[in-house]
Amino acid sequence: MTMSQNDVQHYAVFTRSARKVVLSGTETEQEAQEAETQEIIIPRPPTFKDVHQQRVHLKQRLAIGFRLLAKYGWDEGVAGHATVRDPEYPDLFWVNRLGQHFGTIKASDLVLLDHEGNIVRGNRLVNKAAFMIHGAVHQARPDAVCAVHTHSIYGKTFSSLGRPLLPITQDACAFYDDHSVYDQFGGVVFDADESHRLVTCLGPRHKAIILQNHGLLTIGDTIEAAFWWFVAMERSCHSQLLAEAASVNGVHDLKVIPDEIARATAKDVGTSRAGFAQAMPMFDIVARENPECLL
Repeated sequence: MTMSQNDVQHYAVFTRSARKVVLSGTETEQEAQEAETQEIIIPRPPTFKDVHQQRVHLKQRLAIGFRLLAKYGWDEGVAGHATVRDPEYPDLFWVNRLGQHFGTIKASDLVLLDHEGNIVRGNRLVNKAAFMIHGAVHQARPDAVCAVHTHSIYGKTFSSLGRPLLPITQDACAFYDDHSVYDQFGGVVFDADESHRLVTCLGPRHKAIILQNHGLLTIGDTIEAAFWWFVAMERSCHSQLLAEAASVNGVHDLKVIPDEIARATAKDVGTSRAGFAQAMPMFDIVARENPECLL
């Protein structure tokens, strides 16, 4: 994913003013001239000199993502997992090991799996459901660099309703016509038939799926986007549950954003570049608070 100058212009003010000013007491005339010629930095996903550098970066970002989930209390025993596709071997993916709390995961703790469920690197067990779900997602969706699933409280509560999110807020519009509801629950995902049905429901383009009686799963073409969609979807579930509870007639009282406006809003808040940008402040603060996760 790249972010062009036109993309940035759509989201932020970034052009340099032609007006010449000197901030009295703060800078000299020479310093003012130098400030006026500074290039304005446009945040973009990093580029890499080699695949090793890229792999290190991806594993570190995945570890930060786990710490982010832990920060919000979205861990649930041995349930929950997130994966990233290896940049050199796209048929392999990195995943958290079984029974490690999200708040302790480091880049070096991740385990590399193949699509047959074999451990390629690492010496710890992996949750079988993680392999069944994520292996199927990565096989079915070449665009899915990262996938995130855990049993967050509002996501799993909302999933029991067996229906999609409504566009009742600007943030919820990110998922307008871009998520599915898997309306079957066959127990823990331990067999190929269940994982196949799940990815079939996810479809070829949706970035998220509500797993009925289970929870949420989100994907992205960057790690940052995939984790942001999970955060945003969990919060949207929370928001809709509160709105329905506060309404006399439940869902029938909600002021749902009209389709045309929701669709247009989704083009602003639901794109991959928007997901990447939204996640950056969270990833930055989590990395500062947990520098050991990069090891």
